[in-house]
Amino acid sequence: MRVFLTGASGWIGSVITQELIAAGHSVVGLVRSSEKGTALESAGATVLVGALEDLHVLRRGAADADGIIHTAFGLDISRIGELAAEDKAAIETFGAVFSGSARPIIVTSGFLHLTGEQAIEDERPEIMPDFPRASEQTAFALADRGVHASVVRNPRSVHGKGETHGFVPMLAAVARETGVSAYVGDGANLWPAVHRLDAARVYRLALERGARGEAYHAVAEEGVPYREIAAAIGRQLGVPVKSLTPEEANAHFGPLATWVANNGPASNQWTKKTLGWNPEQAGIVADIEQPDYSR
Repeated sequence: MRVFLTGASGWIGSVITQELIAAGHSVVGLVRSSEKGTALESAGATVLVGALEDLHVLRRGAADADGIIHTAFGLDISRIGELAAEDKAAIETFGAVFSGSARPIIVTSGFLHLTGEQAIEDERPEIMPDFPRASEQTAFALADRGVHASVVRNPRSVHGKGETHGFVPMLAAVARETGVSAYVGDGANLWPAVHRLDAARVYRLALERGARGEAYHAVAEEGVPYREIAAAIGRQLGVPVKSLTPEEANAHFGPLATWVANNGPASNQWTKKTLGWNPEQAGIVADIEQPDYSR
């Protein structure tokens, strides 16, 4: 298949590129600058320079594609409303190009609900008022209209050697600054996690399945007790590990406090069975404890 991949130079997109090419597909990768496309070209992909707001570029990339994987989304949460609007317009543009065909669109989402119940694949969550990203809701609306669109949900930690911008580096930065790697209460709240190489395989398998209005969970570990993650960070940095009260956690972690304390397990059983996917990479604790995990 000729696959149009947005966010192709990103943390997940770059390894999806490698996964697709290794499986015999060709990749046209959307990047914001030719400089960001250098590594993609070295991997054997074709580079298309543009941004999500460049809808004419998206139409060009989609027009010649046999399938689309959409991973791009901005990191500046202060612009979340604007970013969410760009994302929605991009997905709708892909749907318009692919309308009337069986070509698949795979859209990226996550687990933003804070119910504490285990998330399962057939859930269809509502848009959160304070976080208006509507990637999967837009994709499912396309599917309801007959477009072949599905969703891959990534957990809060998509880890791997060289991680620089995800939750683990942010938590490590807090531990360095404060001299303590902390958790809240007994730290038994569960975090789902996946290695980025395992996540990349979910995207490929979902694309090859053909997109049937389904949601897949790229979740290798359904729930790791957060105190184990805090302990691994503490051992890596050589700082003590400590329990905090919720009030102390708010001061210690700042905006991260809600996520640190949240219990948000996510199921992977249907995804594994449906796609024949079995995670192969190290779990989050073992990964963090590699000496060269993050420089």
